[in-house]
Parts: sequence; C-alpha cells; structure tokens
Amino acid sequence: MDRPEMIDYVRAHGDAVVSTLAADGAPQSAYLSITATDRGELVFNARGGSRKIANLRRDGRIAVVVGGADKTTLQAQGIAEVLEPGSDEARRAAEAYAAAFPWFGGSLTKPEFELVLVRLDWARFGDYREGPPVSVEVDLA
Repeated sequence: MDRPEMIDYVRAHGDAVVSTLAADGAPQSAYLSITATDRGELVFNARGGSRKIANLRRDGRIAVVVGGADKTTLQAQGIAEVLEPGSDEARRAAEAYAAAFPWFGGSLTKPEFELVLVRLDWARFGDYREGPPVSVEVDLA
C-alpha cells in the first residue's frame, strides 16, 4: 500500500480508534471520526477538555487503528499536534475534515473543540478477508 491508497482507505472508512498516553503512562483510547489530508496526515477533532487533548498536549505520541469490521485494518503511529486556530495548518486540516464530515463543520468554529493533525511515521495495512492474511508496511514516502 502506498500513501495515496492509504489516504483513500482512511477516507472510505471515516472512523478510527486513537490511543494516547495518560500522565502516568497508561494507555487511553477513544473511537472517533477521522479523515486524511491530501498529504496523508490524519485529522480529527475533539472537545478541548477531553482526555485525549490533554494527553496530546503533554505527549504527542499517538496510535491509530482504522477499519476492522470488514476484516481489513490500517494500524498507524505518529506524532499528533493540537493545532492553533487560524494557523495555515489548522485551515488546511479543517478543510479536509469539513469535506469528509460536512455535518461536523459547525464544530470547527466552536472554541470548545480542538483540531488535531497526526503526522505518521509508521503504518501497516492488514487484509484478513480471504486466503492467507496479508500484512504490508505502508510506503509513507
């Protein structure tokens, strides 16, 4: 799988489980809507008071799993950044998120929501539908 195929996969699925690290190092996970930018970054939004936002502000390391119900998965790791409203990155990420989820567009202008951009440094696609399982590293270049 290459970057464009990964982008299409994330956009087609539209949801994921994200895992962050609590202050004591304990894992914390959440299920949420997610999309990908044209560059292959992942984008989601969350309430500013949520555990995941607090965790990411302290430690940007994140793991994400997209898929599963159709017996395919994308497992990914990277660094997440809680974006500053009004920045060029925030505008670009907001455009991608609003295009994927127009019904959430209003949340992007509310101060209680934060926009998160995930830059991936590793990803693996797995297909467990038929025949022998397939597990391939994603070419993120």
